Amino acid sequence: MKKIFNKLIIIIPLSILIIISLINMKIIGINNTIYKDYFLKQIIWFIIGIIFMFLIIIFKPKILFKYSKYLYFINIILLILVLFFGKTVNGSTAWFDLHFFSFQPSELMKLTLTIYLSEVMSHFKAKNLKQELKFIIESLFITIIPSLFVFLEPDTGAIIIYFLIMFAIIIIYKINIKWYILFFSILIISIAIFSYLYYFQKDLLINIMGTSLFYRIDRILTFINKDSFQLDRALIAIGTSNIFKGNNYIYIPEAPTDFIIALSINNLGIISFILIVISFTILDLYFIYKLFKSNKLKYKMFYIAFIFMFIYAQIENIGMNLGLLPIIGLPLPFVSYGGTNIIVYFMFLGILLSKSKNF
Repeated sequence: MKKIFNKLIIIIPLSILIIISLINMKIIGINNTIYKDYFLKQIIWFIIGIIFMFLIIIFKPKILFKYSKYLYFINIILLILVLFFGKTVNGSTAWFDLHFFSFQPSELMKLTLTIYLSEVMSHFKAKNLKQELKFIIESLFITIIPSLFVFLEPDTGAIIIYFLIMFAIIIIYKINIKWYILFFSILIISIAIFSYLYYFQKDLLINIMGTSLFYRIDRILTFINKDSFQLDRALIAIGTSNIFKGNNYIYIPEAPTDFIIALSINNLGIISFILIVISFTILDLYFIYKLFKSNKLKYKMFYIAFIFMFIYAQIENIGMNLGLLPIIGLPLPFVSYGGTNIIVYFMFLGILLSKSKNF
């Protein structure tokens, strides 16, 4: 009975998210010919993702952790190559164009970084402040390398997730509280200095960072003054919909990916948003429960890194759809359109659903 419950608590909310995603892809494909192939492609991504998930469960994730160093370095090479040979979309060179589909190495890095950090740091022995500093520096070094290449694409959302993964692993390792005090002190001072320069010394800030980086930050901060065409369209779509019926004639830029929540409400009504939130809440609580039930450090590191990443992606995507958080181009797991993102999340699930003894 317990095994059946454990399966249903994953299968039911995940199925709801997949069904909502496919319905949205079907409707937007009918209303806009640009997206006419999205429904079929999304079905294919889900099928491939589920196949990868079961392959990992069947063949055990141990092999992924054993060769995590090589997977990490291969992914780094892919991040370098995409800068030279990748396809540019909306100013970001982040995809390999493979004709039928596009492959995004920065999405795959979420998985390889989590596996590699969990493998390396779980074997680390830190018994004093000096050893803890070495632990932090090594974690930071492993995280910064892919972040630098993704910064050049640019993909702000992926970089934030990389550092969230690192931070989660450091938390579960339980380092001395002095490091947290130091970190948050530096963070607060940095935010204060940046805020002063941004609001009172913009010319100086542009001279320091350059126009390109300033533009990126300025675009992120548009949520403060709501000066964004994408956000305007999203809020109109949400505001003109009711509980069971949307207004699917509203055009929303990047609707199948970044603004999937606005698209879903626009197509299916507010009830679809409620179902999405309930489904994610069930999944989140299940994963958190499994984290506290685990006792193997490597397993706990991997679990908490995924939980941080998974919940942050939900909060950020929903928040930017509602104008509450910056627009940074982050898809909603299992709901937004995108092959690499969907497949990677299913691979995460394959590892998470495998028993800890198989790590």
